[in-house]
Amino acid sequence: MTTHSKKALSLIDLYTEKKPFTEVLSGIAQRAQGSLPQLPDIDNVTTNVDKRVQYIKKYTGIDPEYLQGLREEKAPEHYKGNIENYIGLTKIPTGIAGPLYINGTAAQGDFWVPLATTEGALVASYNRGAKATRLCGGITSVCTTEGIQRTPVWKFTTLAEVGQFIHWLLQQTDKFKAIVKENSRYAVLEELKLNMEGNHVLTLFEYTCGEAAGQNMITICTEAICKYVEENSPVKPASWYVESNYSGDKKATAVSFSSVRGKKVTTEAVVYKDVVADVLKTTPQAIADYWQASVVSAIQSGSIGMQGHIANGLSALFLACGQDVACVSEAYVGITRMEVTNAGDLYVSITLPSLVVGTVGGGTSLPTQQECLQILQCTGKGSARKFAEICGALALAGELSIAAAIASGQFGKAHKLFRRKSK
Repeated sequence: MTTHSKKALSLIDLYTEKKPFTEVLSGIAQRAQGSLPQLPDIDNVTTNVDKRVQYIKKYTGIDPEYLQGLREEKAPEHYKGNIENYIGLTKIPTGIAGPLYINGTAAQGDFWVPLATTEGALVASYNRGAKATRLCGGITSVCTTEGIQRTPVWKFTTLAEVGQFIHWLLQQTDKFKAIVKENSRYAVLEELKLNMEGNHVLTLFEYTCGEAAGQNMITICTEAICKYVEENSPVKPASWYVESNYSGDKKATAVSFSSVRGKKVTTEAVVYKDVVADVLKTTPQAIADYWQASVVSAIQSGSIGMQGHIANGLSALFLACGQDVACVSEAYVGITRMEVTNAGDLYVSITLPSLVVGTVGGGTSLPTQQECLQILQCTGKGSARKFAEICGALALAGELSIAAAIASGQFGKAHKLFRRKSK
């Protein structure tokens, strides 16, 4: 999971726009145990809905009227650009987990996290992880780099033609950046990489896209670049395609895992042994022992990365907040690590290198999805990085909770307790 030095420096510049780097580092440090203000717990059942909504209104200032069905649904015309052949809406139950306390560069403080799911026990599990980490000073979550790719492929007759093409192509980067500016207000072409395979040339165009996830935006920009190349290259390609299937779009790939796709987030938390005992009903050593065994099993399965059920929380959060849910197929890939500290506490870390998320565009403007983003305070400049840091912290809470449940033998019991209703 390497990061280009230029990107790392530009990210530090972003962090330090409003405060010195020493203050940034202080801000992401885990808080002292017991130092956070007390907040009411939200129970994990379906009763007391009004009480739960009042909590949300009080601590976020958002009245979730669309989520509660208190406002009429939008007319079909409102969904143009989101759906074709419209016939109605699929409604998914939405719960709230939290408060999830985050020490991030963009996400700071308590967050009530909306999760849309039909899986019993899911919200309860993430809620438990959020409670345990909050009692220990929260989760550090940092968006360390970003970049979204589109990868055209060009086919030629011979390697000589490939060489001539590449020699010309590498002199066109300024022109390509200008073409991007002509086709998007927000996309910025950051990098061009090449990969030769016989008489094929893969061109990897990497962009940043502001607060948008950006898949459609970069497709339009890259297609404009490709048309310019087709018209101006001194050697004409026999054929080309705007996406070679190399970018990792909607799939788990080693390329995305080893670099970045969307936003890369890394997180950590130390969960004190007394909290592990009181909230998670087990010990740090038991959790670490289970996770070590699970690593060996994951390796044998051929897993890309090493994690437990990150797709669970991300799918529920993506549905609630208008993300492209199919991107979970790449976003869930990451590394979870758990070990016992010298003090006997539990250290937990998660790194997610391919979070394709945004807070504008796509489904983010739909009524309930916009309410959920407002509950998370994810609107305006910097909100996409903030949302990514929330994703990372949520994933950590879920990994902690499921590992504790399996290590303590409570996994089956929890699903029985919160199971789907019997027919």
